Amino acid sequence: MQSNIATDPFFGIVLTIIIFSIAKNIRGKINFALFNPLLTSVIAIIIILKVLRIEYSTYYIGGSILNALIGPATVALAIPLYKNFDLLIKNYVSILAGIIIGNTINILNIIFLTKALSYSTEMTISFLPKAITTAIAVGVTKSLGGILPITVVLVILTGISGAIFGPFILKLLRVDDEVSIGVALGSSSHAIGTSRAIEYSERAGAIAGLSIVITGVFVIFIAPIAIRFLV
Repeated sequence: MQSNIATDPFFGIVLTIIIFSIAKNIRGKINFALFNPLLTSVIAIIIILKVLRIEYSTYYIGGSILNALIGPATVALAIPLYKNFDLLIKNYVSILAGIIIGNTINILNIIFLTKALSYSTEMTISFLPKAITTAIAVGVTKSLGGILPITVVLVILTGISGAIFGPFILKLLRVDDEVSIGVALGSSSHAIGTSRAIEYSERAGAIAGLSIVITGVFVIFIAPIAIRFLV
Protein backbone atom coordinates (compact mmCIF):
# COMPACT_ATOMS: atom_id res chain seq x y z
CA MET A 1 0.00 0.00 0.00
CA GLN A 2 2.80 2.38 0.99
CA SER A 3 4.67 1.54 -2.22
CA ASN A 4 1.61 2.31 -4.36
CA ILE A 5 1.11 5.68 -2.70
CA ALA A 6 4.79 6.61 -3.02
CA THR A 7 4.95 5.79 -6.73
CA ASP A 8 1.95 8.01 -7.46
CA PRO A 9 3.26 11.26 -9.07
CA PHE A 10 1.05 13.27 -6.72
CA PHE A 11 2.93 11.91 -3.69
CA GLY A 12 6.08 13.92 -4.42
CA ILE A 13 4.09 17.03 -5.34
CA VAL A 14 1.75 16.97 -2.34
CA LEU A 15 4.53 16.10 0.12
CA THR A 16 6.70 18.95 -1.14
CA ILE A 17 3.88 21.52 -1.03
CA ILE A 18 2.76 20.49 2.46
CA ILE A 19 6.26 20.48 3.93
CA PHE A 20 7.19 23.80 2.32
CA SER A 21 3.95 25.41 3.54
CA ILE A 22 4.68 24.27 7.07
CA ALA A 23 8.29 25.47 6.82
CA LYS A 24 7.12 28.85 5.52
CA ASN A 25 4.67 29.25 8.42
CA ILE A 26 7.43 28.37 10.88
CA ARG A 27 9.71 30.98 9.29
CA GLY A 28 6.93 33.54 9.63
CA LYS A 29 6.63 32.87 13.36
CA ILE A 30 10.33 32.42 14.11
CA ASN A 31 12.39 35.29 12.71
CA PHE A 32 15.68 33.42 12.55
CA ALA A 33 17.75 33.11 9.37
CA LEU A 34 18.51 29.38 9.75
CA PHE A 35 14.80 28.63 9.49
CA ASN A 36 14.91 29.29 5.77
CA PRO A 37 11.87 27.47 4.28
CA LEU A 38 13.90 25.76 1.56
CA LEU A 39 16.54 24.51 4.00
CA THR A 40 14.03 23.19 6.55
CA SER A 41 11.93 21.65 3.75
CA VAL A 42 14.91 19.76 2.35
CA ILE A 43 15.87 18.42 5.78
CA ALA A 44 12.29 17.45 6.62
CA ILE A 45 11.71 15.64 3.30
CA ILE A 46 14.99 13.73 3.63
CA ILE A 47 13.98 12.58 7.12
CA ILE A 48 10.51 11.53 5.93
CA LEU A 49 11.92 9.56 2.98
CA LYS A 50 14.44 7.83 5.26
CA VAL A 51 11.86 6.95 7.93
CA LEU A 52 9.39 5.61 5.36
CA ARG A 53 12.23 3.95 3.40
CA ILE A 54 11.21 5.59 0.16
CA GLU A 55 13.87 5.93 -2.51
CA TYR A 56 14.63 9.41 -3.81
CA SER A 57 13.96 8.22 -7.37
CA THR A 58 10.45 7.22 -6.28
CA TYR A 59 9.80 10.60 -4.67
CA TYR A 60 11.21 12.33 -7.76
CA ILE A 61 8.48 10.84 -9.97
CA GLY A 62 6.32 13.68 -8.76
CA GLY A 63 9.15 15.97 -7.74
CA SER A 64 10.34 16.18 -11.34
CA ILE A 65 7.08 17.93 -12.25
CA LEU A 66 7.85 20.69 -9.74
CA ASN A 67 11.45 20.77 -10.94
CA ALA A 68 10.21 21.48 -14.47
CA LEU A 69 8.68 24.70 -13.16
CA ILE A 70 12.10 26.19 -12.32
CA GLY A 71 12.42 27.69 -15.80
CA PRO A 72 8.98 29.37 -15.88
CA ALA A 73 9.43 30.58 -12.30
CA THR A 74 12.73 32.22 -13.25
CA VAL A 75 11.15 33.90 -16.27
CA ALA A 76 8.29 35.14 -14.04
CA LEU A 77 10.83 37.24 -12.16
CA ALA A 78 10.73 39.58 -15.16
CA ILE A 79 7.32 40.86 -14.01
CA PRO A 80 8.58 42.99 -11.09
CA LEU A 81 11.51 44.04 -13.29
CA TYR A 82 9.07 45.37 -15.89
CA LYS A 83 7.24 47.31 -13.20
CA ASN A 84 10.50 48.93 -12.07
CA PHE A 85 12.16 49.40 -15.45
CA ASP A 86 12.94 53.03 -14.64
CA LEU A 87 15.17 51.86 -11.78
CA LEU A 88 17.11 49.67 -14.18
CA ILE A 89 17.67 52.45 -16.71
CA LYS A 90 18.79 54.85 -14.01
CA ASN A 91 21.30 52.44 -12.43
CA TYR A 92 22.40 50.19 -15.31
CA VAL A 93 26.10 51.12 -15.01
CA SER A 94 26.24 50.25 -11.29
CA ILE A 95 24.25 47.06 -11.83
CA LEU A 96 26.43 45.77 -14.67
CA ALA A 97 29.67 46.75 -12.91
CA GLY A 98 28.65 45.03 -9.68
CA ILE A 99 27.61 41.82 -11.41
CA ILE A 100 30.62 41.58 -13.73
CA ILE A 101 33.24 42.43 -11.11
CA GLY A 102 31.65 40.26 -8.43
CA ASN A 103 31.30 37.21 -10.63
CA THR A 104 34.76 37.59 -12.14
CA ILE A 105 36.24 37.52 -8.65
CA ASN A 106 34.01 34.55 -7.78
CA ILE A 107 35.17 32.53 -10.78
CA LEU A 108 38.84 33.33 -10.18
CA ASN A 109 38.49 32.29 -6.53
CA ILE A 110 36.91 28.99 -7.55
CA ILE A 111 39.66 28.23 -10.05
CA PHE A 112 42.54 29.13 -7.73
CA LEU A 113 41.06 27.29 -4.73
CA THR A 114 40.23 24.13 -6.65
CA LYS A 115 43.72 24.13 -8.17
CA ALA A 116 45.26 24.65 -4.72
CA LEU A 117 43.26 21.67 -3.45
CA SER A 118 44.33 19.61 -6.51
CA TYR A 119 40.76 19.10 -7.72
CA SER A 120 40.24 17.64 -11.18
CA THR A 121 39.15 19.83 -14.09
CA GLU A 122 35.72 18.18 -13.96
CA MET A 123 35.35 19.26 -10.34
CA THR A 124 36.43 22.82 -11.13
CA ILE A 125 33.86 23.00 -13.93
CA SER A 126 31.19 21.68 -11.55
CA PHE A 127 31.92 24.53 -9.13
CA LEU A 128 31.88 27.38 -11.68
CA PRO A 129 28.10 27.78 -12.14
CA LYS A 130 27.22 27.50 -8.44
CA ALA A 131 26.05 31.13 -8.22
CA ILE A 132 23.60 30.96 -11.16
CA THR A 133 20.11 29.54 -11.27
CA THR A 134 19.70 25.78 -11.70
CA ALA A 135 18.12 26.01 -15.15
CA ILE A 136 21.27 27.69 -16.53
CA ALA A 137 23.83 25.97 -14.27
CA VAL A 138 22.81 22.52 -15.52
CA GLY A 139 23.41 23.56 -19.13
CA VAL A 140 26.80 25.10 -18.34
CA THR A 141 28.01 21.99 -16.50
CA LYS A 142 26.81 19.63 -19.22
CA SER A 143 28.37 21.63 -22.04
CA LEU A 144 31.76 21.93 -20.32
CA GLY A 145 31.96 18.36 -19.06
CA GLY A 146 31.38 18.86 -15.35
CA ILE A 147 29.68 16.59 -12.82
CA LEU A 148 25.98 17.46 -12.81
CA PRO A 149 24.93 16.20 -9.33
CA ILE A 150 27.76 18.20 -7.72
CA THR A 151 26.70 21.36 -9.54
CA VAL A 152 23.06 20.94 -8.48
CA VAL A 153 24.01 20.46 -4.83
CA LEU A 154 26.36 23.46 -4.91
CA VAL A 155 23.69 25.65 -6.52
CA ILE A 156 21.26 24.75 -3.74
CA LEU A 157 23.84 25.28 -0.98
CA THR A 158 24.94 28.60 -2.49
CA GLY A 159 21.37 29.83 -2.69
CA ILE A 160 20.50 28.82 0.85
CA SER A 161 23.72 30.18 2.37
CA GLY A 162 23.30 33.44 0.47
CA ALA A 163 19.73 33.85 1.68
CA ILE A 164 20.76 33.08 5.26
CA PHE A 165 24.02 35.00 5.61
CA GLY A 166 23.56 37.65 2.90
CA PRO A 167 21.20 39.89 4.91
CA PHE A 168 23.49 39.62 7.94
CA ILE A 169 26.51 40.71 5.89
CA LEU A 170 24.56 43.54 4.27
CA LYS A 171 23.44 44.74 7.68
CA LEU A 172 26.98 44.46 9.04
CA LEU A 173 28.27 46.59 6.16
CA ARG A 174 25.33 48.99 6.58
CA VAL A 175 24.11 48.48 3.02
CA ASP A 176 20.53 49.71 2.71
CA ASP A 177 20.35 50.78 -0.94
CA GLU A 178 17.72 48.75 -2.84
CA VAL A 179 19.85 48.39 -5.97
CA SER A 180 22.90 47.20 -4.03
CA ILE A 181 20.83 44.69 -2.06
CA GLY A 182 19.23 43.35 -5.23
CA VAL A 183 22.52 42.97 -7.09
CA ALA A 184 24.25 41.34 -4.10
CA LEU A 185 21.56 38.75 -3.41
CA GLY A 186 20.53 38.07 -7.01
CA SER A 187 24.02 37.67 -8.47
CA SER A 188 25.40 35.59 -5.60
CA SER A 189 22.48 33.33 -4.65
CA HIS A 190 20.13 33.34 -7.68
CA ALA A 191 16.40 32.68 -7.16
CA ILE A 192 16.66 31.86 -3.46
CA GLY A 193 18.51 35.11 -2.85
CA THR A 194 15.95 36.93 -4.97
CA SER A 195 13.11 35.65 -2.81
CA ARG A 196 14.99 37.11 0.16
CA ALA A 197 15.53 40.40 -1.71
CA ILE A 198 11.78 40.65 -2.32
CA GLU A 199 11.32 40.68 1.45
CA TYR A 200 13.27 43.96 1.49
CA SER A 201 11.17 45.56 -1.25
CA GLU A 202 9.70 44.93 -4.68
CA ARG A 203 12.37 47.14 -6.23
CA ALA A 204 15.20 45.16 -4.61
CA GLY A 205 13.53 41.96 -5.81
CA ALA A 206 13.27 43.34 -9.35
CA ILE A 207 16.98 44.14 -9.47
CA ALA A 208 17.79 40.72 -8.00
CA GLY A 209 15.72 39.07 -10.73
CA LEU A 210 17.61 41.01 -13.38
CA SER A 211 20.90 40.08 -11.72
CA ILE A 212 20.04 36.38 -12.08
CA VAL A 213 19.71 36.74 -15.86
CA ILE A 214 22.82 38.89 -16.34
CA THR A 215 24.88 36.64 -14.07
CA GLY A 216 23.73 33.57 -16.00
CA VAL A 217 24.62 35.10 -19.35
CA PHE A 218 27.98 36.33 -18.05
CA VAL A 219 28.94 32.91 -16.66
CA ILE A 220 27.87 31.20 -19.91
CA PHE A 221 30.39 33.34 -21.81
CA ILE A 222 33.19 33.58 -19.25
CA ALA A 223 33.27 29.98 -17.94
CA PRO A 224 34.60 28.38 -21.19
CA ILE A 225 37.26 31.07 -21.44
CA ALA A 226 38.30 30.58 -17.81
CA ILE A 227 38.51 26.81 -18.27
CA ARG A 228 40.54 27.14 -21.45
CA PHE A 229 43.15 29.60 -20.19
CA LEU A 230 43.31 29.14 -16.44
CA VAL A 231 42.67 25.47 -15.65
